[in-house]
Amino acid sequence: MKGVLFVILSIFFGIQSAFAQIETNTNTVQFETKDTNTKDPTGIELPLRDRPGLTLPKDERDPMTNMSLSTDEPEQFDMMKGDGLLLNDKGNTPKAFVRDKEPLPEYGRDQYLGDVTTGSKFVSIKYRDHEFVDGDLIRIYVNKDIVQSSVYLGSRFSGFTLTLVEGVNEIVFEALNQGTSGPNTAELHVYDDNGTIISAKEWNLLTGNRATIKIIKE
Repeated sequence: MKGVLFVILSIFFGIQSAFAQIETNTNTVQFETKDTNTKDPTGIELPLRDRPGLTLPKDERDPMTNMSLSTDEPEQFDMMKGDGLLLNDKGNTPKAFVRDKEPLPEYGRDQYLGDVTTGSKFVSIKYRDHEFVDGDLIRIYVNKDIVQSSVYLGSRFSGFTLTLVEGVNEIVFEALNQGTSGPNTAELHVYDDNGTIISAKEWNLLTGNRATIKIIKE
């Protein structure tokens, strides 16, 4: 009996000693705290991010680039200004569609278009109807010889090249008709052998009258 009691007491004191040891040797884990001064009630602080902008800070800009935004107000669209596409100017009718001048009495005589002096070996003679293209016809003489018996005057320049002789080269334009309106009208250009214009004239002739120009080769 005494032996059983001894065993029970030994077990009791052994258990009590073990609990006492656990209480006195308990290890605690400590976490280092850091004051983040956050105002977020969750305790989570997100890193601060800059808001996107249209301009860069001055110290980050390319010195060759101007990133500033204009403060000028945009110009208001004005249909009255336009770019010329809507322009309807009744005063700018092409000459090809304009009626000729009235066949005045002063057009009923020959016209002299002047003298031109040049050292060129040849000249280019160009002519066209500079008013209403109405079927004007001319005949051309060089030094009294017919070189073109009937030439139609259109809206574009046409003509011929004349090899010059020493001295005077006389060119005569005879009006064969007056077309369907006004006098026989033409614009005359003369170019030297370098392509430089050396004479620019116009004529207004009644049927049968002539316009004469002289090219003098030095």
